[in-house]
Amino acid sequence: MAAIALAIGLVFPAGANARADQGDARLLGLFDQLKSAPDPDMARLVESAIWNIWGQVDDRATGILLREGTSAMGRGDLRAALGKFDQIVAIAPGFAEGWNKRATVHYLIGNFEESLLDIDKTLALEPRHFGALSGRGLVYMQLDEEELALDSFEAALEVYPLALGARQNAKILRGRLGRRDI
Repeated sequence: MAAIALAIGLVFPAGANARADQGDARLLGLFDQLKSAPDPDMARLVESAIWNIWGQVDDRATGILLREGTSAMGRGDLRAALGKFDQIVAIAPGFAEGWNKRATVHYLIGNFEESLLDIDKTLALEPRHFGALSGRGLVYMQLDEEELALDSFEAALEVYPLALGARQNAKILRGRLGRRDI
């Protein structure tokens, strides 16, 4: 546990004043750690640090909308959440997590084509967004596009090799498609 704390401490020095979101300079080291994590516990800790950075914004209004939209998602009020995320992408189109959250809500509502469009925006801003890559795989599974789904999960695993959901879904799809495990 001390090694984990040290690793995260090196990435997040006390008082660090870095830009938050997908442009944050700390992400480079975190993605290196994520790719080489020795075990799932370390990987989840690094994953959490990445999600934390992706969710930070400098703009107060965007931060409020993000909190309100996330809270609405948690309550199951997907229409309210969609409205908040619509506002975020309008006022902060360069904020990848706004697009990702909206893609998630579209997926949950069953708006799969809209979800794919928002995932494309997310990945244009943050190509390493393992959540969006896995989400794209889930959308393609709903659309019965198993080859595209597998490609998406494998892309997520390139970024985050120990991602449990992506790993399980890829294994299922490889079995259905008659491919061997990698």
